[in-house]
Amino acid sequence: MAKVSIAIEDVTVRFGPNTALGGVSLVIEPGELLLLLGPSGCGKSTLLRSVAGFVTPESGRVLFDGEDVTTVSPDQRQIGMVFQSFALFPHLSVGENVAFGLRERKVPRAEIPARVEQALSDVRMKDFEKRRVDQLSGGEQQRVALARALVTRPRCLLLDEPLSNLDASLRQSMREEIRRVCKQHGLTTLYVTHDQKEALAIADRIAVLRAGKIVQLGPPHEVYSRPNSASVATFLGETNLLDAEIVGQEGGTTRLRAGGIELESTVPVAGSAAVGDRVLLSIRPECIRLSKEPSPVNSFVVHVNSTSFLGEYCHHELGHGEHSLIAFELNGRPRDRPAGSQSWATVSPDDVVVLPGDKQP
Repeated sequence: MAKVSIAIEDVTVRFGPNTALGGVSLVIEPGELLLLLGPSGCGKSTLLRSVAGFVTPESGRVLFDGEDVTTVSPDQRQIGMVFQSFALFPHLSVGENVAFGLRERKVPRAEIPARVEQALSDVRMKDFEKRRVDQLSGGEQQRVALARALVTRPRCLLLDEPLSNLDASLRQSMREEIRRVCKQHGLTTLYVTHDQKEALAIADRIAVLRAGKIVQLGPPHEVYSRPNSASVATFLGETNLLDAEIVGQEGGTTRLRAGGIELESTVPVAGSAAVGDRVLLSIRPECIRLSKEPSPVNSFVVHVNSTSFLGEYCHHELGHGEHSLIAFELNGRPRDRPAGSQSWATVSPDDVVVLPGDKQP
């Protein structure tokens, strides 16, 4: 399968008075697995459908390897698609479902069995070719849907919430399987999800959408640990947002005051900010370390309001003056931090992210 680049140039889509996409531009590199992530109604499925050809933009272009395909019909774009509903034919066998697209494309009959066998082998379903679809589990049906998309040797693969109908354990195994298959074939892949863990686990890059625009784009770790707005920080997992004031800037260190908490940050400030500006601080719960003694930098006393034991970690509800915070303590034990006790909380300057003061993007 040849690798293909996908360029989305200033694409705008409107449905009546509603703008679903507002001038979106994005390049997906050959062989890249890019996740579109965002809340319901943010425009991610519309963007996918524009690439697929099911939605024609009001303005802007979609290009495959520099070729303008904006007005090309879906069946002529050589794409593979996997939907939220597996869209398998219940009256056909697994092999017949996978072969369906080949027959529609008038592939020579003698060539079909080998290609079906290879596609099923790629998704580890080779021994299921004669099985009826209604005899398969949800995860097995999803593998068949993936094989059906691969068998046509698409130029790129588009997946729209492909795992949302599976239970948690199946979602985890299938997301790993999808990444393996995409990388094995070098497929350029655009994948829509609202599941943050799914995106963080398998993406090469994540594009976070909000209200029809891309608000942040980057590798998973960068988007998670260095969000550029409060909306991205809160959407991608849990975080503590603190109102603060910049009280000093020296070299690469920003000194901040959040109520009675004095903090330092070595993270580059998102946007322009000067001494005296009001900002927001984002601190991930797993970045707060609790101990009996303070550290030289970024330590403050907290009151333990409550503790929940969640197996691999403890979820602590903490208080400091006007601030309420949460902290995740790996391998924590509830008896070590009973409600009503005090502790020192410490945060590395590398984990204090300074954001614009407005809580919206």
